[in-house]
Amino acid sequence: METTANSLDCRAHVLKFIEETRVVSENELQVNNVTPYHVTKSYREQIIKSGYYDQLKYIVEPSVQEFESPGTLDTSGEHDNTVVPGLQHKYAQTGLLLVTERCGSYCRYCFRKRIVGKASDEIAPDFGRVAQYIACHPEMTNVLLSGGDPFVLSTSNLNRIVDHLLPIKHLKSIRFGTKMLAYAPKRFDDSALPALFQRIHKAGKSPIIVAHFDHVGEISSGAERKVRALRAQGVQFLNQSVLLAKVNDDPEILAATFAKCHEIGVRPYYLFQARPVKGASHFQVPLRRGLEIVRGINQRLSGIEKTFKYIMSHYTGKIEILDLGQDGRVYMRYHQNKVTEKIGKIFSRPHVPTACWLDDLPEQ
Repeated sequence: METTANSLDCRAHVLKFIEETRVVSENELQVNNVTPYHVTKSYREQIIKSGYYDQLKYIVEPSVQEFESPGTLDTSGEHDNTVVPGLQHKYAQTGLLLVTERCGSYCRYCFRKRIVGKASDEIAPDFGRVAQYIACHPEMTNVLLSGGDPFVLSTSNLNRIVDHLLPIKHLKSIRFGTKMLAYAPKRFDDSALPALFQRIHKAGKSPIIVAHFDHVGEISSGAERKVRALRAQGVQFLNQSVLLAKVNDDPEILAATFAKCHEIGVRPYYLFQARPVKGASHFQVPLRRGLEIVRGINQRLSGIEKTFKYIMSHYTGKIEILDLGQDGRVYMRYHQNKVTEKIGKIFSRPHVPTACWLDDLPEQ
């Protein structure tokens, strides 16, 4: 990226997009929530040698479509569910703790564009205050460390955060949501990491890494070695993927991704419908196509590999997308909801061919 100054002393950037090179002003980037380009050397090398570069480049390389993608910056009501700075409590059993605004690389489809790569007051400033809240809420049995990516923090910083969580007896698991296994697997070479996970174990809690492999081409041999080594030390692994137009909207690719995850001991957990995020909604796939892809994935996997749910993380809750019925209605159920009585209940809405999100379906 090159930067120039115009006569009004406004910075202008010469940016290389996937489609073309453009000169854009700083204001234009900010107004359109275009995240800076940032990618690790190891990830760039991996996607080039994977044979899938033409798909995987869309994950990290900017596109001019980002200027034309409508949407909002908080699609799941994170502001409304923040109970103390940095801690969200949307579902009874789970706390979501934002520990950093930084990531190893910047995903172009990120649903936290409002935070990532910027100074943000949504990141927890006081973990003692967070722990106080959790200690007063015995229904909360697990905490997910997220951000940003917790593994961009040093292991000593992670230990300091965990120090506040380990004494809370009703916490049964501590999860770490990360894409660093794809972006920088060498981060997990740190000799101090096993002791962190052992501390969690000794406190009577399960350490869980929620990996983020969107495509089989992201699963490097280095990532596989790190997963196997940490599993041998008692760390559990889950995987969440996002269904992304031009990247993995293909049942063959996603079936291969989930089969590879299963092979190395990472349980496929969620396949997320991409969210209508400003600057990223061009990644959305219509719900009908998404259901066709999910059906194709399941046709290619063995029974023990079919552990994922097709999920829409909506403002009202986590919605499992089930099927498009012969009656022309999309059938769904709440996998999680703030209202306990709604969890597990099936509901439906009339299908609209262009619909990519619950709000695109009429309430009838």
